[in-house]
Amino acid sequence: MNKKRTVLIILAILLSCSFIFISCSKEVEVEEVESIKIGFSKIATHPALDAVEQGVVDVLAEEGIDAVYDYQNANGDLTAAASIAQKFRADKVDLAVGIATPTAQALANAITEFPVIYAAVTDPVDAGLVSSYEKGEGNITGVSDKTPVDAQIKLLIDVTGAKTIGHVYASGESNAVFLKNLAEEACEKYGVEFIATAVTNSSEVKPAVQAIVGKVDGIYVSTDNTVVSALPSVADAATSAGIPILSSDPTSAEGLDILIAWGFDYYKMGRRTGYLIKDILEGANTADIGTVYMTDPSDFELWVNLDTAKKINLTVPADVIEAASVVIENGVKTEK
Repeated sequence: MNKKRTVLIILAILLSCSFIFISCSKEVEVEEVESIKIGFSKIATHPALDAVEQGVVDVLAEEGIDAVYDYQNANGDLTAAASIAQKFRADKVDLAVGIATPTAQALANAITEFPVIYAAVTDPVDAGLVSSYEKGEGNITGVSDKTPVDAQIKLLIDVTGAKTIGHVYASGESNAVFLKNLAEEACEKYGVEFIATAVTNSSEVKPAVQAIVGKVDGIYVSTDNTVVSALPSVADAATSAGIPILSSDPTSAEGLDILIAWGFDYYKMGRRTGYLIKDILEGANTADIGTVYMTDPSDFELWVNLDTAKKINLTVPADVIEAASVVIENGVKTEK
């Protein structure tokens, strides 16, 4: 073999290898897919809002969506909520989720470039997130947790015989004020007195409850994030005074002296939010999607705590116990 031919063969081998290398490089490049970036902003940490967050994450994982998450907590601070929204905008996340009304409002005020999904928002129209329940607002849509306040007040009256109902609410949360007004209307409808006390942060909740326990026969707790985040304090103050509580949030009632908890399973709400996000990531237009409501009876849970009833010398009617999905007795939680 002459020298020239040897050189040509070597060049041919090197050229062939370079083609293989380029081909392999291209193949690796095609397979590389960027993860979806999702920002979570919640107003506070408590079991219900944490369950919403987890429900979203679980659904997206089950559906094979490769996502990375930025978990942010405003700790009840509206200025912090606004800063989180600006952070998500600067970081150019693909989608932002506002869990509870104040954080959803902060995201909606700051972001127009990518989808904003609200979850656990009582009334998105009243909150200014959308102008119609039937459609989204540009880049915004989501899931409501509006509870049946009238029916909850009626249940509290029926079980306890209350003539006066107390309520503590956060004056700075539009959802809390909206629910307070509904509770007041329900009490007027059923002929019972309504005593409401406003707070501005969770540290004020226990003193507010202590101030009204001597004047009321029962306490109604709505899905007010400030009050729910201080629910252990509410339970302690009310139970030691022999006052029954009906809470709209079963998820946060676990382990507490809450006589009745009747409301949404917030983990299921998170899952519903997750499926909504999946649809949007796959091309659905937020503007075409109206507010999603949890309407299936299985979305609700009724908890009855017979140990609490015993502590405050109250007998829960048999039909209420029968209707309950969860009964706590002798420290044992029984799910039906």
